[in-house]
Formats: sequence, structure tokens, C-alpha cells
Amino acid sequence: MRILAIDTALEACSACVLDSGSDLPLSIESEPMQRGHAEALMPMLERVMDAVEGGFASIDRVAVTVGPGSFTGLRVGISAARAIALATGVPAVGVTTLSAYAAPLIGAAGGALVGVAIDARHGQIYCQVVARGGRSIIAPQIMGLRDAVRQIGNGPVLLIGSGASVLCVEARAAGLDAAVVDTAAAPEVLWVARLGLAAVPERALAKPFYLRSPDAKPQDHVRIPRR
Repeated sequence: MRILAIDTALEACSACVLDSGSDLPLSIESEPMQRGHAEALMPMLERVMDAVEGGFASIDRVAVTVGPGSFTGLRVGISAARAIALATGVPAVGVTTLSAYAAPLIGAAGGALVGVAIDARHGQIYCQVVARGGRSIIAPQIMGLRDAVRQIGNGPVLLIGSGASVLCVEARAAGLDAAVVDTAAAPEVLWVARLGLAAVPERALAKPFYLRSPDAKPQDHVRIPRR
């Protein structure tokens, strides 16, 4: 099976093509960015697919990060994934950014917990913590640092994500054995592809995974009343 993976959820625009029979991508490209995903994605997809024999017609599945992340970034990636899936007649699957961050650590953490912390601003993080075997300690949610530390328990915990450093400071202040593995601003798109290959399309839907409502609110005072 051959999969095209797309990630525009956080501070990167990334795409790769992976064959299920290989550990290495057939084609991959990633560019750090805070905004401009809409302008960067389609040219990037063209370059990535031009490097693959058979192009878009050779793809059996499309995977895309569905959040948590930027509302604008999520719409860009999910719209592109759905359009490509529709045009090529293949399924599109969704992969959470939290899962993509955690995946490379779960098999290598030994007895430690794996904690993902994405900076959600306003003193909060998007958080998920799992134990060996994938057992959930903290289900995906948005929360304060102290709440996360309380729910982690005794640790030890390995932390990854853009909010890993601040969570580690809070955890150590509370006496937990915590260590930062990576503070990358976005997960590796190759892991989005690997998780996408393992996903069940009927369960892993390519639709936004929101953990909080948008910061922007309608300005009710400027609305024109209906008649």
C-alpha cells in the first residue's frame, strides 16, 4: 500500500509518500512556517508527487493531521486531503498531531510514560500522556500545566512537543522525574504516514479534531438584524 501524508496543523508544511513495504519514504519535503500553509501546500504536493513513479495515480490512501492545531492550518490540509482522495478514488484518514508526536517514543520509552505537550497559548497546552502499550493516562485535552502534572502522577515521563519544555519545568518543580526528548514545532510527517497506513478508514475520519473553540468570536453588535 502506498500513502500520501500531509501535515499543515502546526508550524510546518509537510508531505511525504511512503510504501508499506519500506521504512524510508519514497519522497518527502517539509518546511517550517507559522503561516502561509495555503500558498505552500499545493506546490509542495506537486514536487513530492513528481518524484514518485506513477504520481497521484499510484496512491492507495491519503493521511492528514486533523488536530489539535491551527484552525486555518487544519482546514488547508484536510481540504487538500479530501480533494485528492475524491479525485483519485482512495480513502482519506485522519491522524491526530498528538499521536504523531507520541508514536516514535512509545516503543522506545521503556517503563516511562510518554507525554505530548503542544503549546496552546494562554498558559495552556494540548496534552496526551500514554503508558507502555498505549494505555491512556491523560486522554487528549487542553489543560493547564499544573493540572497536567497532577494527572501524570509519579512519572517518570518523557516529553515531546512545542510545550514540552514548560511542562518539564513544572513537572520537575513538583518532584517528578521528567525529561524533554524533543521540542519540535510539528510532528514528523513520516510518522503521520506510518500511522495512516495502520488506521482503519471508517474510524479515523479526515475531519477536524478540535479541543477548544475558536479564539475569534462573531461581533454581534455589528450584525444586521433579520426582517
